[in-house]
Amino acid sequence: MQAAMNVMFWNVGRRARAARRAGALGLLVLLAGLLGTAALAAETLVVGPEGTPLSLTAALSQAQDGDTIEMLPGEYRDAHAVLENRRLTIRGIGKRPLISGGGKPSGTHKALWLVRGGEVVLENLEFRGARAADGEGAGVRQEGGRLVVRRCDFFDNEYGIHALNDDRAELTIQDSVLGMAPKVVGGLHHLLNVGRIARLSVSGSRFQQGFEGHLIKSRARESLIRYNFIHDGQRGGASYEIELPAGGLATVIGNVIGQGADSQNRVMLAYGTDGRPWDRNTLLVAHNTFISYKWTPAWFMRVFSDGLPADTEVVAVNNLLVGPGLFWLGAPGYFDGNRPAVRGMLRDADTYAFELAPGSVWHGSGIDPRQVGRRDLSPQAEFEWPVGTRALPAGRTSWSPGAYQR
Repeated sequence: MQAAMNVMFWNVGRRARAARRAGALGLLVLLAGLLGTAALAAETLVVGPEGTPLSLTAALSQAQDGDTIEMLPGEYRDAHAVLENRRLTIRGIGKRPLISGGGKPSGTHKALWLVRGGEVVLENLEFRGARAADGEGAGVRQEGGRLVVRRCDFFDNEYGIHALNDDRAELTIQDSVLGMAPKVVGGLHHLLNVGRIARLSVSGSRFQQGFEGHLIKSRARESLIRYNFIHDGQRGGASYEIELPAGGLATVIGNVIGQGADSQNRVMLAYGTDGRPWDRNTLLVAHNTFISYKWTPAWFMRVFSDGLPADTEVVAVNNLLVGPGLFWLGAPGYFDGNRPAVRGMLRDADTYAFELAPGSVWHGSGIDPRQVGRRDLSPQAEFEWPVGTRALPAGRTSWSPGAYQR
């Protein structure tokens, strides 16, 4: 009798376990179906400069969240677009499509493309000739949301990219080129102009040919500027190469930062200029190659401490300072491993080979950047011409000052 009862209970338990497994399996099948349906729902829409197979306007009106719009090569004239609360990827196919503003104001548009909220990825596109009546025409204007710009060019725009104040917005720029600011006296046309947003990240990108305005201006709460070529040319006429007016958490690592002889300002990296800092303010500057082409001394880095809180932290290690100038004056903090140099100490400055020449006394003279105030400030990559980065091998035990470890 007891044996029969045990068999009965075992059968009941087996059925219950089978039912649970079936239910779990059913749930997995349902989830897989839903995910598959979502994946199938994402579409790719193709547009061309002559409106075939679709115009950009038609594609934007038809696109659903998660879709991709692919733009065929050619020039898209007056192709103003507003992407409001969209989740889209827009990429150029083949030779980079040109979104052209024609170099003159067009109606009430403030930008060739306006990204307002949402999550947008822009890839392999060129924005050129943006103008506005108030002098603030942008290739791309961001008003909130998260924007990723990857492998794009911005030339001859009053602002290449302009991100307006929104303390939740994020902007990421990768492997892109921003240059050729309009030569308008008093125009103050910055190649990159970022307001008080949550986060800016710039990597593997090139900034060149400014005029009076700055190459990079960021008021972001957190600014990550790593492995870029921020160089205005030997006769460049920009102002600051990097300005961080509102302080914030700023990390500047592994960049070439060059100021031309015709620069409007001898300061190359400015921090805390406008007296309205964020609640937390830390400036980390490591393994950059600063190069000045001026005959008069440059101010490689200037911290405007009068407008910053007393607990602002400044750390600068293993930077290479090429040309006459000042670096740590007026910036109380931790400085070590920073080395002065002249252009003749580089491999070939005229061809932008800014690594130390073979046999340089400064090879291996930097401090270990992996433990600086319990932070790892070691470079993980180097800028790779014309855009992009090259990863550094792991296991390094010797460190040279500057943006290159070659």
